[in-house]
Amino acid sequence: MIKSVLDVHTHTIVSGHAYSSMQEMVRAAADKGLELLGITEHGPSIPGTCAPLYFMNMHVVPRQMYGIELMLGAEVNIIDYEGNIDLDDEHLARLDLTIAGIHKVCYTAGSVEQNTAAVVGAIRNPKVDIISHPADGAATIDFETIVKEAREHGTLLEINNHSLAPARKLTVARDNNIELLRLCKRYDLPVILGSDAHISFDIGRHDRLDEIIALTEFPDELIVNRSVEVFKTFIGR
Repeated sequence: MIKSVLDVHTHTIVSGHAYSSMQEMVRAAADKGLELLGITEHGPSIPGTCAPLYFMNMHVVPRQMYGIELMLGAEVNIIDYEGNIDLDDEHLARLDLTIAGIHKVCYTAGSVEQNTAAVVGAIRNPKVDIISHPADGAATIDFETIVKEAREHGTLLEINNHSLAPARKLTVARDNNIELLRLCKRYDLPVILGSDAHISFDIGRHDRLDEIIALTEFPDELIVNRSVEVFKTFIGR
């Protein structure tokens, strides 16, 4: 089991379908011994999330709180087959961290080629740091292509704990994530584990991933959660 010192994919009540405040999330991260917490509210295409103005005012929030470092950003939505996302450059410039992912509610799945092109377009966007839950099955993707692209462009691919929750009923997520881990191992590409926490109790939770990490014999040194310095160096922050 990897000792994780960071969790950078989390959501507060601001995202519209999560259940803890920012301070509750940071306090929980501190209580769990994390060194770094990222809060990444959903981009504007998700029903009920915050308005883009929210991301313009994040400078008022201290980046050290309860003894841990805080990064504030967004999980923006890939909205078309070119990989365009739903926040413009002016808003992205205000973020500490940008995650991009496909969500069924704001993306119409196409062919494998179209879906792969959509993810590749986001990977090639220099403002995108992480691709969220690419293996959850929201769209069928050529994983080898996105691994190669992520390696070339220095983008992290996320292995998402929440995707494996039984209540999600994402029947392909386990096998997809195993395939993705094996490819990342083959191409020597680091990954990031994400809790995708929507409540404070799930901060830093990666327990559903332990089995598939062990199964694939995925190297600890390719998991960036082990070090804040390694994580920041990889994303160039």
